[in-house]
Amino acid sequence: MIVNLSAKNSLLHQFLNEIRDENKQKDSLRFRVNLERISQILGYELSKELEYNEIKVQTPLGIKSSLELKDTVVIANVLRAGIPMHYGLLQYFDHAENAFISAYRKYSKSGDFVIRLEYASSPNLDGKILVLCDPMIATGASLVATLEQLKKFGEPKKIYVLGVIASVVGLDYLSKNAVVDTILVGDIDDEITAKGYIVPGLGDAGDLAFGPKV
Repeated sequence: MIVNLSAKNSLLHQFLNEIRDENKQKDSLRFRVNLERISQILGYELSKELEYNEIKVQTPLGIKSSLELKDTVVIANVLRAGIPMHYGLLQYFDHAENAFISAYRKYSKSGDFVIRLEYASSPNLDGKILVLCDPMIATGASLVATLEQLKKFGEPKKIYVLGVIASVVGLDYLSKNAVVDTILVGDIDDEITAKGYIVPGLGDAGDLAFGPKV
């Protein structure tokens, strides 16, 4: 299932507009904070799909029946662009465990690229809720490779992928090549360039958040 949150009226649109705006992008702090805000909105929407146990909470004046998250959540991000999203999700899922994956495009002289994975750190995933976040779901190839790598750490109960902006092509590739329960995104754009960048998109999220790389 794919959920596009831009179809709803909310402050999400303000934050999306700001990270897309080429003038506002010059403020890297503002860019990172907006990624965190968007991920918090995504995390809240995700929380509605999870399972809960009934509990009793002792207050100073009595006992209140309430709900508590049933399963352990593991938040995983694709370094480095996924770091602000990861931090934003931790503001809501503050008891979550954490996983980190390094995935990047290795370009050839012809302009083609392959996905390189050089680092993976994760707790055991058996029976847990895996939440994989990456700001840009462009071709979908890096997320498919990342999910394949995470299989080495166990079999999650459910897998959710969270993205800020996705392309139609990337969502289609991800849906066909990986087992994912739900994909939640802030917005969906129609096109990608020959080099795999989303159009209109916003550019390189990692560079905008943390500076250019060589």
